[in-house]
Amino acid sequence: MAAWTEVVGHEEGSVFELAPISMWIEDFSGIKALFDGWRAEGVEDLRAFLQADLSRVAASSSSIKVLRVNAKTLELFEATDMAHLVGNLDKVFRDEMLLTHITELEQLWNGGTSFASSAVNYTLGGRRLDIQLRGAVLPGHEEALDRVLLTVEDVTGREEARRRELASRQHAEGIFEHSPVSLWVEDFSKIRQLLEDLRHRGIQDMRVFTDVHPEFVRQCMTEIRVIDVNHATLEMFGATDKDHLLSRLHTVFRGDMEPHFREQLIDLWQGKLFQSREVVNYALDGTERVVIMQFSVLPGHEEDWSRVLVALTDITARKKAEAYLVYLGKHDVLTGLHNRAYYIDMLNRLERQAVRPMSVVLIDINGLKEANDRLGHDVGDSLLRRLGEVLKEAAGEACHAARIGGDEFAVLMPRADEQEAATMVETINRLLEVNNRFYSTFQLSLSIGCASATEGETLEALVRRADQAMYDQKRMFYADRRRN
Repeated sequence: MAAWTEVVGHEEGSVFELAPISMWIEDFSGIKALFDGWRAEGVEDLRAFLQADLSRVAASSSSIKVLRVNAKTLELFEATDMAHLVGNLDKVFRDEMLLTHITELEQLWNGGTSFASSAVNYTLGGRRLDIQLRGAVLPGHEEALDRVLLTVEDVTGREEARRRELASRQHAEGIFEHSPVSLWVEDFSKIRQLLEDLRHRGIQDMRVFTDVHPEFVRQCMTEIRVIDVNHATLEMFGATDKDHLLSRLHTVFRGDMEPHFREQLIDLWQGKLFQSREVVNYALDGTERVVIMQFSVLPGHEEDWSRVLVALTDITARKKAEAYLVYLGKHDVLTGLHNRAYYIDMLNRLERQAVRPMSVVLIDINGLKEANDRLGHDVGDSLLRRLGEVLKEAAGEACHAARIGGDEFAVLMPRADEQEAATMVETINRLLEVNNRFYSTFQLSLSIGCASATEGETLEALVRRADQAMYDQKRMFYADRRRN
């Protein structure tokens, strides 16, 4: 007690002892001696000097003498008494403590009489302590540095909470950045203000209002502020970086985006803060991206919409696959024409609608089996594809050409009379002649029959008549070949 009361007196000594914060009285005169020696050696930049050899920091730390600690210090560091604490200071001051000690020494080196730092100590039981350290040279001891008062505030709880918050934020940022789904953080606060202005003006039906004022939808689209996007977004839209994407948003959101955004506004007007819809966006190279857009106002921002999360799931490949499956359901893969299922469905539809006049042209390839048997199926497939090319061009948009069997084809001609059916046969024969000149190695030969519906005749009967006409021509073909 004598050393303490010598400096501050008995009453202050009692305050020291009873203080609710850890307090130390230490002798830094050994530090002063080291400083004097280093200055004599020409050291000017203490931090660089110490960082070049951390053993110098350890030597500085070991030169400090602990003169006194209070009861709170013993409690904090789990020591039974001062001798127990001082005898185990190597357990208290270790690891990264040497690096923070450089900051304290630097402040004294530069003529300061006080210092502060955030550091890590350890209790004698090994528990980590995050501390806020403050030191002050006591009055009258500025030259010798032989009396320094230090306070150690335990901020472990605060630092652990900060580390948890940091880890949580880094976790959320990692999920955002590395999500395989395109994520956008946007600010819709100005859109909310625009909608609230409409309510104050007495607008009640947003659908009617946007019907009358489509420019309001376009105005709202310009008020969206993109705050951040993740890596998957850059990949989806072919952007090199965020600035590249954000500078070309007019390329991404165009086409029929306006009607989709109008529906989004109507949902927001009705209080739907979570939405999902299928929309079409565009990559920066102009290619189409069909996406499922999920829109959500983030928790805590329901009153101002200043943070909105938009997730875009790219379903372009799936839509193409679905379209191809639909195509396969209605088309013959080899020829590219419609298939038999489509042909039957179209006949039934035309019958229900009582479409008249109505004509049907039926076509059969002559000698296909012979070509397959003699020259192989590749040649036979080539003949089928060639006929597909002929019929596709002949049918155009108004008629329906289909492959209805192995070597049987049909052209349905809604509202076409006998003259138009005869013209179709002439067109097929003309295109066939051109095709045979182009593929001169193997001639494509056809048998063609056509018929036009009379009043009261069913399409089933019409097809039978066309089929009979086609078979009559086929018999004539084979009869002529036998005679020759």
